[in-house]
Amino acid sequence: MSLMMANRVEFYPLEVGAQHVGAISFSVYNTLPAEQLVYLFDNADTKVIMCEAQYVERIRASGADIEHIVCLDGAPDGTLSVDDLIAAGADDFDFEASWRAVQADDVATLIYTSGTTGNPKGVEMTHANLLFQAYAINDVLGVQFGDRTTSFLPTAHIADRMGALYVQEVFGTQVTTVSDARAIAGALADVRPTTWGAVPRVWEKLKAAIEFASANEPDETKRMGLQWGLGVAAKKAEALVGGSPVPDDVAAEWAQADELVLSKLRAKLGLDELRWAVSGAAPIPKETLAFFLGLGIPIAEVWGMSELSCIATVAHPSETRLGTVGKLVPGMEGRIAEDGEFLVRGPLVMKGYRKEAKKTAEAVDADGWLHTGDVMEADEDGFLKIVDRKKELIINAAGKNMSPANIENTIKAACPLIGVMLVVGDARPYNTALIVLDAESAGPYSAQRGLADDSPETLASHPDVISEIAAGVADGNAKLSKVEQIKRFRLLPTFWEPGGDEITLTMKLKRKPIHEKYGPEIEELYASEIVEAVHEPKATSTAQ
Repeated sequence: MSLMMANRVEFYPLEVGAQHVGAISFSVYNTLPAEQLVYLFDNADTKVIMCEAQYVERIRASGADIEHIVCLDGAPDGTLSVDDLIAAGADDFDFEASWRAVQADDVATLIYTSGTTGNPKGVEMTHANLLFQAYAINDVLGVQFGDRTTSFLPTAHIADRMGALYVQEVFGTQVTTVSDARAIAGALADVRPTTWGAVPRVWEKLKAAIEFASANEPDETKRMGLQWGLGVAAKKAEALVGGSPVPDDVAAEWAQADELVLSKLRAKLGLDELRWAVSGAAPIPKETLAFFLGLGIPIAEVWGMSELSCIATVAHPSETRLGTVGKLVPGMEGRIAEDGEFLVRGPLVMKGYRKEAKKTAEAVDADGWLHTGDVMEADEDGFLKIVDRKKELIINAAGKNMSPANIENTIKAACPLIGVMLVVGDARPYNTALIVLDAESAGPYSAQRGLADDSPETLASHPDVISEIAAGVADGNAKLSKVEQIKRFRLLPTFWEPGGDEITLTMKLKRKPIHEKYGPEIEELYASEIVEAVHEPKATSTAQ
């Protein structure tokens, strides 16, 4: 059974009902085109689809062999309404026997990987996988009956299904659905979550919004107070980033700032009752984590993957070490192979890839070790640090190994105007970058500066924008080793949308397709002569 809908409360009883009759249910991204839907439906052997009416036409256009389409908001021709579905139930259905027949090793759901290359793989998760994961989260972070959270990430994303649905089933938490992820900031003030999680881009946008509000507060007294509070928070964050204890004088000043400013800011954000929050699905700059810790918001970075049921490493925010993703959750084994790849074994490991025995065997060896593809390092206490994806490490012309993700995050942390960037440097003499502006920041940026046009074409060629990006790259470079630094960049006149040619729906870079699509632009970055639209970090513009 497939589910295709926005985040809405109807998802929960339908999904839980499917579990109790032993059905394998899974969510699909609402933005997928028909030609991609057919692969998922066929791979999953989908017979029933539950959806919103707006998706019926696209589902039918896929050509998949579907027996029933159930609509939540009406009954277009040839579909069933939820009331029709309920009415079709047999009077003698034995619910008790049905759910008791479901076994721990039965597949409960499928999570389709992002598909950075080729078709996505359907990760089969069992009831045992999901139960172990829920209890592991409780063991490390602590989940209480009645805890409040939101569901705003796509339900096709394992982070949403685990953080909202499965945790709710096991511990009795309260979930507020937010149908439009862009409305999450406003929803937080209403929900006042006690536990919460988001992907790095959401945290980065929240950070940028706080900084923007501080700089543009019209009341001078409030603005000065807010900027003082954020300045004190920054001092605490600076110590945390450096791995040093917070100096006593900073701690004392922070306590005063917390009472006068920061506690009120947390309340305004709706994060004043938060016990813990996490960031995951992609690397996040430690400066961003430190920013929120400086505000008094308890946040930690987690690491996991669909093949591991969601979260495999985590530390409580009170114990987190910036720059690490915590430690393996209790009950799991891990080891680092000779080439640096992190291997994991235990109850979180998937049952396999659906209808992909060969790929399953490539991922999980005969001894049960999942080869994650991530290169990691561990400190003496078992805290893990992600170096990069094994296949994505840059080895430059001089043989130096580098992590593009680390370079990208360092630069992005220095320049909120950057939405996405790709570092290039494999087998090259130096590193360059393709940079794309953040689509949601374009409008406010243009309005603040009185620009009439906020199109990516206009902004990418505007001297002020180029200058700001160049300054951000230069600031980021100052935190990188000389060999890691970006020597030239190109600001592209476009936005990269999730699910497009360049990034996946979970915001992962499609590195190989980007290299193919933007081959000429990349070659220009290495031309002996600097050509139009190619910029050096220290220059406002080197266009000729």
